[in-house]
This record gives sequence, C-alpha cells and structure tokens, in this order.
Amino acid sequence: MKDYAERWIHFGILASMLKWIVIGGLVGILTGSASALFLASLDWATNTRTNHSWLLWLLPIGGAVVSYLYVKFGKDSSKGNNLILEQIHEGNGKIPFRMAPLVLFGTLVTHLFGGSAGREGTAVQMGGSLSEWISNVLKLHPLDRKIILMCGISSGFGSVFGTPLAGTVFGLEVLVIGLVRYEALIPCFIASFVGDKVTTSWGIHHLHYSMGAVPDFSTLLLLKIVTASVLFGLAGLLFSELTHRLKALFTRIFKNPVIKSFCGGFIIIGMVYLFGTRDYLGLGIPLIQQSFSESVAPLTFLLKTIFTSVTLGAGFQGGEVTPLFAIGSTLGSSLAQYLHLSAPFLAAIGFISVFSGATNTPIACFIMGIELFGAEGAVYMFIGCIISFLFSGHTGIYTAQKIGISKSRSVMIEENATLGSLHNKK
Repeated sequence: MKDYAERWIHFGILASMLKWIVIGGLVGILTGSASALFLASLDWATNTRTNHSWLLWLLPIGGAVVSYLYVKFGKDSSKGNNLILEQIHEGNGKIPFRMAPLVLFGTLVTHLFGGSAGREGTAVQMGGSLSEWISNVLKLHPLDRKIILMCGISSGFGSVFGTPLAGTVFGLEVLVIGLVRYEALIPCFIASFVGDKVTTSWGIHHLHYSMGAVPDFSTLLLLKIVTASVLFGLAGLLFSELTHRLKALFTRIFKNPVIKSFCGGFIIIGMVYLFGTRDYLGLGIPLIQQSFSESVAPLTFLLKTIFTSVTLGAGFQGGEVTPLFAIGSTLGSSLAQYLHLSAPFLAAIGFISVFSGATNTPIACFIMGIELFGAEGAVYMFIGCIISFLFSGHTGIYTAQKIGISKSRSVMIEENATLGSLHNKK
C-alpha cells in the first residue's frame, strides 16, 4: 500500500513537471521573441539618436505622447513592474495585454529622443503581460497564475540580459525580501532558459565584459572590497530614494501626466547643455565599456544617477537595471584608483553590487556575476552583493516588493509590509 501511494506521488510530480515544462517553454518562446524584437528596435533607436543629435529636442513631445497614451489606454499599465508583483502577491486584478505594446513603444521613444533609462522593466512587463494572456487562454488555477507570472519575470530578465540562471532566481527572489518561493523554481528556469535561447536564435547578441585578472587573496584586499561594497550599497540606496522622491515631486508639481513628461523632457535637455555632454543619455553602455578599460571620473556615477532618476521621475518609460549597471561599474572604476585595485576588477563587482542593493536580489545578482564574468572572482562578487544588499536598507526600485524578513534585528517591520508602505511613512 505504501509503495502504491509513493508511485502516485511520483506520478503527480512527473505530471506537474511536464505541465510546467510545456507552459514555461511557451512563456519562454513568446517572451524571448518579444525581447529579440525589443533589443533589435532598441539598437536602432540608440544608433538613430546618436547619428541625429537634433532628436533630443523632440524628447518633451515624445514623453507627452507616451504619457497621453498611458492615460487614455493604459489603465493600470502605468504601475509597470509593480503591477506584476502586486498580482503575484494578491491576485485580485488583471494585467492588461496592452501593457506589452505600450511599454515597448514608450521605451523606444525614451531612447530614440534621449531619455536615460534601461531595458529590464520593459522586458519584464512584456513577459508578465504575455504570461497573463497565456494564463487566460489556458484558464489556469489562481495559484498556477502566480507561478506563470513569475515565469514571465524570469523569462523577460533572462532573455534581455543573456543570463538565464540569474533570470531564474530573479523571478523567485524579487517578490519578497528574505524569502524565496521554490515551488516555481523549475517553471522559472524553463521559461528563462528557453527565453534566452529564443532571443539568441533570432540573431541577438549580448555585450560581454571582462573583469581581468583577479588579485591574490589578502586581508587588505578583503577590507578594500568590503569598503567599496558599502559604498555600492549606499549608491543603490541613493538611486532608489532619489527616483522615488523625484516621482513624487514631479507628480505634486504637475498634476497632468502629459504636462509632467513634457516639462521633464525640457529639464533633461537643460541638464545636457548644463553639463555639456550627452554621455549620460540612453542605457549608458559606453560608460560601462569605459569603466572596464580605464578609471573614470569620480562623479560619473552620480551624474548617471541624476539623469536616470529625472527621466523616470518625469514619467518616461524604461527600466532601471542597465543604468544601475552603469552606475555600479563607473563607481567601481573610479574607486579602483583610490583603493589601488584594477579598474575592470572593481568595475565588475560594482556592476552587480549596486544592482543588488537597488533590487534587494543578492543571490540573483551574484549568479549574474558568475554568468557574465566567470567564477574566478566569485568570493569577491558574493561579498559585494551581500554587503551592498544590507547597506541599501529597506528601500529599492520596486515599491510592491514585500519584506519577509528584516535586514536587521534592530529594525522592526510590520507583517506584509511593502517597500512602498514604508516609504509612505517617511
């Protein structure tokens, strides 16, 4: 009788696994294809803006048009990634299919005309929207719906950055600080893995960076890494807080979202001419490449932070993660000259550590470091991600992220509190 029961248990596990291989694979195919379209379009937008500098003057109009579309047709789509997290937590609403084309168009407009933003938010929102559509077609159970939405996050993240393992863990880790939902591990891996393979099969190639030679271990080196990691965490905290506060400030000053983005576009143009450079527009890829080849100026990371926070605060569409990569790598590169370390080595640690502090996903960021830079510097990348995570405090770029376990025993957190609810109390 016991053997018979065990066979049924194993059969149920196998049936569930096969079901999620199919569903996760379907999410990966659709999201990976959407990411390929997005990345190809993003390259076109970036190259066009670079070759036609006058396009910057259309940024206010582009922002106003996108904001109008969101007001007219977007409904809850304006919540972005937070809408997906809310639906996974609560499950009492819907993710409109229109989110995918709206965020795709809005992000391309931002980059075509010169806003400073990323791409992860777009990919994750497209993944969530497509996953919701699949869930509706298949009429999935509410619990399965939450898992497929997590698959959409993983697939979007893994496919847009070419890091399927980091994408897997990101979809599990981003929901609740300090807790991971392992029941979605296999579905998220399938979705992220398939999404990445589909994106590359469309001819999309991801940029690669090298951290160079890893120094031999010493106590002094360890102290230097810890010091830099604390600064990485504070940089993540600065980015999150500045972005949230600017969003609130812009909304308070400009009640109409269309006017808000229109005026925000002129503010960004003014900043370009104030600082006399366009290096801080777009994703920030040239800044990242520079940080891995030489030491950059000390305030580069701060200017990229300001440009990105103003862009997102004014209501322009786009993600935060690639600018966070630029902020982290340039900060690491500039610190290298003071800590007497190799610029590429510390840039690589900063690349993932600031991201860890701003998203509260240290394990996913550590795995991303392994996928991007190899395992030779794994110990130092792990130290960077963990310390940055701790020193960024209870803040982050995703306000719907719940706090399962406080980062410190000295800080008491209410049950089911979100970063947004804590921020509102300040």
